[in-house]
Amino acid sequence: MDMHEILQRDPKIWDLFTRKEEYNSSLRDIYDRFPYFASQNRNIFEPKASEFLMNNGYHVEYPDDKPFAVCLTHDVDSVYKSMTSKSMHTVKYFTQGRFKKSFNSMKQIYSKKKPYCNFKEIMKLEEKYEARSSFYFLALDPTDQDYEYRIEDLKDEINTIQDWGWETGLHGGHEGSGNLEKLRKEKRSLEKMTNNSITGCRNHYLKFIVPDTWELLSKAGFIYDTTLAYADCIGFRNGMCHPFKPFNLITGKPIDILEIPLTIMEDSFENYMHVDTRRAWEISKKLIDTVMQYNGVLTLLWHNTSFTTDQRKFYEKILKYCAEKNAWMTSGGQISRWWKDQGQT
Repeated sequence: MDMHEILQRDPKIWDLFTRKEEYNSSLRDIYDRFPYFASQNRNIFEPKASEFLMNNGYHVEYPDDKPFAVCLTHDVDSVYKSMTSKSMHTVKYFTQGRFKKSFNSMKQIYSKKKPYCNFKEIMKLEEKYEARSSFYFLALDPTDQDYEYRIEDLKDEINTIQDWGWETGLHGGHEGSGNLEKLRKEKRSLEKMTNNSITGCRNHYLKFIVPDTWELLSKAGFIYDTTLAYADCIGFRNGMCHPFKPFNLITGKPIDILEIPLTIMEDSFENYMHVDTRRAWEISKKLIDTVMQYNGVLTLLWHNTSFTTDQRKFYEKILKYCAEKNAWMTSGGQISRWWKDQGQT
């Protein structure tokens, strides 16, 4: 059953699904993103479009009759601690009288060791729950904004990720959301280094312009994207908790790319929503239960740098809860392949 035909039966649902209010909107934050606070849809925790689909005969199946899926993803923004962070730790240890630690920390100030190359640790944690995930890497030039690392310096780590059966994808830079040639260049750089076709993408800072970015991603040759979300609030930006082919209201045609909408980013809780861990878990649990109710896909974004904080425990708590609910926990690449094989649209 065609998803677009079902959604068009209700004009309000169709407008929500297509993000009509974002077309030509001048409301943008400092990163040129359309923010949640500017949206007319205040039911961010309710996947109204997916609910409408399921109530009108839309059907979804997952491997081994799993009731829902969880798409696990990690954006690799950095692999080095900043000089400021190292200096602060040096001073902290010194004031605590931990002089040996302070001396060792001082020696690391100009070091280029990679403390956030904790990919094996993350994969072992996920393997504990029979899960797989996607790691999205920046492939920027040294002159690009937010350049943090040479992708070539991570060749061994990326080879390990791929050898273990996890996925590598592109973390599109600041220009990628609006520049086709830049997006293609970053994709080629990552493919050359990994010697693999890169099928998935998420843009840095969740930068996204509806519908332009979808069109660029499709032209650049990506199979799927998983950027669509608000940075300032978790939930369902277009009312969907299922992967979908976007629809361009200007051309009147579907766009040839699968969007796996992002549901929860760990940074949103602390940096934007300003909620404590207890409230963050209450919200997350509600979203998990809601996605399960509609046989949907819950997409998580946990940065690799978060695994040195209490966010690691929070991430495992979600994995454990979803495993108890018999979820299929896997990568964006596996979700997109399954969706294609099932003929979902």
